[in-house]
Amino acid sequence: MAEPVPSVAPRTLPRLDILFFDVDDTLYSTTEFAEHARRNAVHAMIEVGLKAAFETAVAELDEVVAEFSSNYPDHFGRLLDRLGPEASRGVNRAVLTAAGVVAYHRTKERDMRILPDVAEVLARCRDAGVRLGVISAGLQVKQAEKLLRLNALAYFDPQAIFFSDQLGVGKPNPKIYLKACQLAGVNPTRALYVGDRGAHDVEPAAQVGMRTVHYRGAGGKYADEPCRRADHHLTDLRDLLPILREAYGVAVGAP
Repeated sequence: MAEPVPSVAPRTLPRLDILFFDVDDTLYSTTEFAEHARRNAVHAMIEVGLKAAFETAVAELDEVVAEFSSNYPDHFGRLLDRLGPEASRGVNRAVLTAAGVVAYHRTKERDMRILPDVAEVLARCRDAGVRLGVISAGLQVKQAEKLLRLNALAYFDPQAIFFSDQLGVGKPNPKIYLKACQLAGVNPTRALYVGDRGAHDVEPAAQVGMRTVHYRGAGGKYADEPCRRADHHLTDLRDLLPILREAYGVAVGAP
């Protein structure tokens, strides 16, 4: 893994009216969770009769997700197609598919957790009266579901939660950040955005004047991608707290 880029030295910057956060691989480790959930799903399918080697089925499922996207509605059906008719011989395909779906959702209920350093920062900012929001790409109900499963909703201003599917603008188009700031009633130069992907999240936010944090603490699949335009590069979000106090004058408590 590449060495983390140090944060820029604290300096006097414009006061902040709001902190915006991405969701995936920022509030929680989406990459790690998805890998774990898919493996549980394949185990469950084998338990009800799928005839395939576990690692082979996992590899095929990973390819299905990569090729059809994470929002595709029938990953397990495509997995069965790829494994061929012998893999489901003697078992109703619907049962195999349902086993995968149930196991995946049970993993959501059991294992989706907000990252500890992120939870601490959100709690301290909320307790200090800092306005918090979300700018996230993806299907609106699916992204909102993540906030609920993570028990993160209470941290955020309900009038400052924005999903690309609702705004009609997707990342990395900088307009998504402009539109979110406009709807939240803040000047982009007085907003800070925390995201995990350099070119996809952080750099477009910087283009519209937002202050930015490139956060790599989730260790997601994009953690090693370069970020050439960020005010701060962090692997532990708790390091943002002194930056907020010293560079932005935000009266947030020390860890």
